[in-house]
Amino acid sequence: MSLLELKDVSKIYGDLHALDHVSLQVEQGEWVAIMGPSGSGKSTMMNIIGCMDSPSEGQVLLDGIDLTKQSAKNLTTIRRDKIGLIFQQFHLISYMTALENVMVAQYYHSVPDEEEAMEALRRVGLADRAKHLPRQLSGGEQQRVCVARALINYPEIILADEPTGNLDEANERIVVELFHKLHEDGTTLIVVTHDPEVAEVAQRTLVLRDGRLDHEIINENFTGEMKSRQVVSVDKS
Repeated sequence: MSLLELKDVSKIYGDLHALDHVSLQVEQGEWVAIMGPSGSGKSTMMNIIGCMDSPSEGQVLLDGIDLTKQSAKNLTTIRRDKIGLIFQQFHLISYMTALENVMVAQYYHSVPDEEEAMEALRRVGLADRAKHLPRQLSGGEQQRVCVARALINYPEIILADEPTGNLDEANERIVVELFHKLHEDGTTLIVVTHDPEVAEVAQRTLVLRDGRLDHEIINENFTGEMKSRQVVSVDKS
């Protein structure tokens, strides 16, 4: 049984089909990228998978649970227990340290455990920045705090929406390497991105267009590692 399955899913707003009869499967431990132009339905799909929205039609099965038949309360519990969310905007609390920002996620799941939160920061290489406020961290470090926060409850699936969109190349590579390590640990990853070089790191890429699944690209040479970007020199003479 697949960890995630969408069966003929549509999301309709009046005359607009944000998603239009989309069907797909994601296996346990798989690394999937989602691409498509603005308005193609990427964010709508992520919101539905992440239990933050419900489809107008169709079924969404997560770990055998039909999300379309759950109450709002049950969806909140499922999101808390099974899903880790990472966004392009960091959404860190400005007056809390990196450690405290990670511990916030524990309040909604269990008793806060400082050592457990520190271990999450160690996993992303930020143990030495635990007492720093967000304004004292670089953009890449802030995003790594977000990754640690997403990991704190040991989710079955990580949903990342443009996680490298606000990062420079060096920090982009650090975040992608973190995803590589998570994948090696067996975590299921679904990453929305506009960057084809981030997408090609995944095992396969689903391309959306006008709310439909247009095609998929299989990475035959999957390694989970990001290639060096090609440097194009410009003759200014």
